[in-house]
Amino acid sequence: MTRRVVLTGLGVVSALGVGAARNFEALREGRCGIGPIQRINSDKLSIKIAAEALDFDGAELFTRSEIALRDRVTQMAIVAAREAVQQSGYALTDKEALRAGVVIGCSMGGIHTMDDSFREVYANDKQRVHPFTVPRNMPNAPASHLSMEFGLKGPAWTVTTACASSNHALGQAFQMIRSGMADTALAGGAESGLTFGVLKAWEGLRVMSRDGCRPFAKSRNGMVQGEGSAIFVLETLERAKARGATILGELIGFGMTADAHDVVQPSQDGAERAMAAALIDAGVTAEDVDYINAHGTATAANDKTETAAIRNVFGAHADKLAVSATKSMHGHCIGAAGSIELMATIYALGQGVVPPTINYDEPDPDCDLDYTPNEARERPMSVAISNSFAFGGLNAVLAARKWTGA
Repeated sequence: MTRRVVLTGLGVVSALGVGAARNFEALREGRCGIGPIQRINSDKLSIKIAAEALDFDGAELFTRSEIALRDRVTQMAIVAAREAVQQSGYALTDKEALRAGVVIGCSMGGIHTMDDSFREVYANDKQRVHPFTVPRNMPNAPASHLSMEFGLKGPAWTVTTACASSNHALGQAFQMIRSGMADTALAGGAESGLTFGVLKAWEGLRVMSRDGCRPFAKSRNGMVQGEGSAIFVLETLERAKARGATILGELIGFGMTADAHDVVQPSQDGAERAMAAALIDAGVTAEDVDYINAHGTATAANDKTETAAIRNVFGAHADKLAVSATKSMHGHCIGAAGSIELMATIYALGQGVVPPTINYDEPDPDCDLDYTPNEARERPMSVAISNSFAFGGLNAVLAARKWTGA
């Protein structure tokens, strides 16, 4: 059984704001969500910038008893999912709920809870931690809470593959529905790792920028951490049409590979094979693709390697592609990165607008594609791919098509 899979709902929380439309408007305008860290004390941090979701305050959205069970990452996932469900008009009968899944990418889990608990035990010499530390901290908490919030009783799990987590989650939900294992699902990613301990750990890797995210530019000097969540409603085309749902776009392919090379250094071969696999799975050629939302971390190694991989996969057509790295605006949201970038991709296809790569100040001879520098560009588009390449050498690429009613 092979069924077409469409997207009928989308919700987003990021440094660019709360709400999917608001996020894409910010991307279209080239607004930057990166700035001085405000939510934690950064005095002892070397890196003092991040893409914080400053407009998101769980205390305004949840009761005290709800917050007692939900780390910030879970709160973000619930808010994003509520928007997606409301937009979709996603109502399930008891029977349909048995075939409705949840697949969420989350790399770190409830790291605010972990950070606070370590501080209490090791710094403040406390003998007890919050009784809900374990359920708040577990990486599957967002997926579990979404299944409970919306009564989804089909396959439900969490994918933890670092920066590729949510692309893997979306790809697996897509495959699950396409194959007939489920009829519908909530899928995407959530991550909120802007804590002192996490930022200290990333500082140790020496891949972080002190002054901004400049993907593919010659002056790039590292990534900038972000936080957020993007959740989609996926369902069969048949079901969406039967209930008169508004279709945002269609997922048409998924490719995933392992570099089997190095735990932190990217592999051109692995990236190439993932993109090629997504095209094959989608049943499209390289020439059919109009836009690539690049992984584009603004590290020296990733951007050069990703550019070379795109050139090898797309050949002469690479010079006709529109490419952009939206991490320049919403930061690198780790486990949520792919889902937020798929949001940018689906809106780009639907509105015919390529979001820019901002902060692009000087071309790099090793990065020689059209990265849509600094300003959005109107362009008719039909097919796009979104890349996620993770530490550990795990790659996941999604292919999507503009919905035209056919």
